[in-house]
Amino acid sequence: MSGQNDREVLLSLRNVEISFDVGGKHKFKAVQDASFDIYRGETFALVGESGSGKTTIGRAIMRINPLSAGEILFEGKRISGKLSKQDDMNVIRSIQMIFQDPAASLNERATIEYCVSEGLYNFHLYKNEEERIAKVDRALEEVGLLPEHKSRYPHEFSGGQRQRVGIARALIMEPKLVVADEPISALDVSIRAQVLNLMNKLKNEKALTYLFIAHDLSVVRFIADRIAVIHLGRIVEIAETEELFAHPLHPYTVSLLSAVPMPDPIIEKQREPIVYTETTEEKTGPDYEMRELLPGHFVYCSPEQGKEYLKQLENQ
Repeated sequence: MSGQNDREVLLSLRNVEISFDVGGKHKFKAVQDASFDIYRGETFALVGESGSGKTTIGRAIMRINPLSAGEILFEGKRISGKLSKQDDMNVIRSIQMIFQDPAASLNERATIEYCVSEGLYNFHLYKNEEERIAKVDRALEEVGLLPEHKSRYPHEFSGGQRQRVGIARALIMEPKLVVADEPISALDVSIRAQVLNLMNKLKNEKALTYLFIAHDLSVVRFIADRIAVIHLGRIVEIAETEELFAHPLHPYTVSLLSAVPMPDPIIEKQREPIVYTETTEEKTGPDYEMRELLPGHFVYCSPEQGKEYLKQLENQ
């Protein structure tokens, strides 16, 4: 699903479905018919409420969750399903993940030096010990920590510092794509801006590409180039960030935006939340699909609904 054909596609999801067994012959579809492209050098945000399937998609890209249908392409090559050992190792190195919980994602019994070095050990990305230690020192300095921190253990750091260690661990592998799964939701509000600024800085310095998974639209507005909105396992809208905030078309996107708190308490008190309820037609309608209603702006709808959304836009 493109719309910007002059840009190089780094990762592509095509009609991805992910199901889980729930006992007997029953399967639960966590993700259905998800399709989107991530361009090299951009920050692509995947936004939705808890249980919408966004982390499931992130884990599928990392090859943790298998697909029930569809395929995932990375640099034009299929990475879903069985791969040769060489291709598998290439994907592991090229796609790194920053996890939601900085405490749970680090080995409490290992020093920071080992936590950050683990990928270097696994892929032997150093000629000698001096080079390995120099790489660790540089990675820690890039995320705002000191080289002497490497002898400490994760429990000796704050949440924000631990997340910086997680970012250093991912970036030391020199990945092409970083999957950031709600990387700031476990942090104090005062620390969140620091981590977001750090991620933006490193993206520009290292020409990184991010898939940024979040539930908070106000956060992704700050960091994302494009946003995909997901509801109950289905992508319902994709657009450039400012376009999505200026012209939200799908009712679920409108509902999500209405939940973003306003800094003015008087305006906030007067606002009424917009509640979205999925219709039976949207679940089962045969003519419902992702349609490009505006340039680069895709919405899951029927042809009639698409016309209705555009008419509402004209009347605003």
